[in-house]
Amino acid sequence: MEQKQPIFQPIFAPQWEKLPAVLQMHYANRPYCSDRVTVEGIMKVEVSLLARLLSPLMRITGALAPYVGDNIPVIVHFESEPDSNAFCLNRIFHFPTRKPYHFHSRMIPAGGNELIEWMSSGIGWHASYAFEGDKVRMRHLGYKIRLFGNIFSLPLEIFLGKGYAEEEAISENSFRMYMDIRHRWFGKVYAYSGEFTISEVKLDA
Repeated sequence: MEQKQPIFQPIFAPQWEKLPAVLQMHYANRPYCSDRVTVEGIMKVEVSLLARLLSPLMRITGALAPYVGDNIPVIVHFESEPDSNAFCLNRIFHFPTRKPYHFHSRMIPAGGNELIEWMSSGIGWHASYAFEGDKVRMRHLGYKIRLFGNIFSLPLEIFLGKGYAEEEAISENSFRMYMDIRHRWFGKVYAYSGEFTISEVKLDA
């Protein structure tokens, strides 16, 4: 049987071979199987007043992490699905005095170097991926919604702002990441950042 290539390999295209080993392992999941890579780390979560007003909606929809905190232990499972080409993220935030907060999403390739990250709410973040210098950069291309089997643009930038994220290797087994959402009028409305170490890799034979 032909070995499947990682979901992200055609997204990075020739840049894939330039990725540091830890980032190749971070994106090692292949489609249509049960691969799982687990990372553990410590994060800082920043939430503006505007985002705090939206925190009940975040909790209901399971989107992002609605609480402010520093030095928050976080476990992330990157998971494949046997019946799809999705790259799934199962994030577990351990905020003090609160029960663990789960944030699930599924990244689906959208052609070329683009993906749509679908949240539990049914809203997707459309972004491009590129390895530039020594960082993986994710740039905002819009918000999406799926209705009646079709994908439509959703002009949420006026309310939420635009997303950006980056990742950078810091050792053979660890990396740092940063993500924020910035509004053209209100500035940074949400951000999280942290350092992670790969703790487990389970790839199907």
